Amino acid sequence: MERRVITIALLVCLGVISAQAAEPTAPDPARAFGYLKQVCDIGPRISGTEGMARQQDLLAKHFSSLGGKVGFQEWDSPHPLTGQPVRLKNMIVSWHPEATDRVLLCCHYDTRPYPDEELFPSHRTAPFIGANDGGSGVAVLMELAHFLPTLPVKTGVDFVLFDAEELIFKKPGKFCVGSEYFATQYRDQPPPYRYHCGVLLDMVGDKDLQICYEVNSMKLAPKIAQSVWASAKKIGVKEFIPRKRYELTDDHLPLNQIAKIPTCDVIDFDYPHWHKRNDIPASCSGDSLAKVSRVMLHWLQDPPVPAR
Repeated sequence: MERRVITIALLVCLGVISAQAAEPTAPDPARAFGYLKQVCDIGPRISGTEGMARQQDLLAKHFSSLGGKVGFQEWDSPHPLTGQPVRLKNMIVSWHPEATDRVLLCCHYDTRPYPDEELFPSHRTAPFIGANDGGSGVAVLMELAHFLPTLPVKTGVDFVLFDAEELIFKKPGKFCVGSEYFATQYRDQPPPYRYHCGVLLDMVGDKDLQICYEVNSMKLAPKIAQSVWASAKKIGVKEFIPRKRYELTDDHLPLNQIAKIPTCDVIDFDYPHWHKRNDIPASCSGDSLAKVSRVMLHWLQDPPVPAR
């Protein structure tokens, strides 16, 4: 393996093959994990903060450099504690933007303000890094961006990174603010294209990855969920387990219920560090990120989109 890597690097330097041709033909676990660390090195990415702004700048440069068309959907929402307006931004990255038939891959990219599930109250105000819960979906999209320009797809593809999925300082709070805004705008101001279906990626970096059917996904978008798990089976990714497990409130609900975009949730909720201080890159796996990326690449080539 080491000899092959050196040979490829030498051929690139000599101009025998191009850097683009030397690009891996499958998702790279080390590179995907590097993206996760890069995002987490910023620290907390709470909606409306400097950390979120730094992340947005990083991601805009990354996706643009790989050929994505980057835009933001911006609006103000009241801060849950002060009531003051907080500027929120959903990031939308479009691939093949001319296509009017499109599919969604989405995640949230904000982090919860505090690790509120810590056992001891004194720990619940510590910084929360959100590697798996907030960072893993972002890392998968960053890795997938290397393949989207040349992936043989039948539709356009949009990455949507939702803001304010959990801008919650006290329980109970309002979840899914960004996805609700996105879904409402899509319903009330229909764009000149149509989203046929979508997949939400949330908490997909666990070292012990086990992704089961989410109950609401099977109620609202069963064909989409089944098609994703069928892709996993076809390429031998056994971490996608075709049985129902948790029923969750997540960003897929506004997409299904408001926008009427059938969307399934790909999530491993059996994560021991959920909303805890140890949700850090060391608790995650590049192999898990790469496996989810492989499934998405396979699924994107033949999503369940009605024939014209």
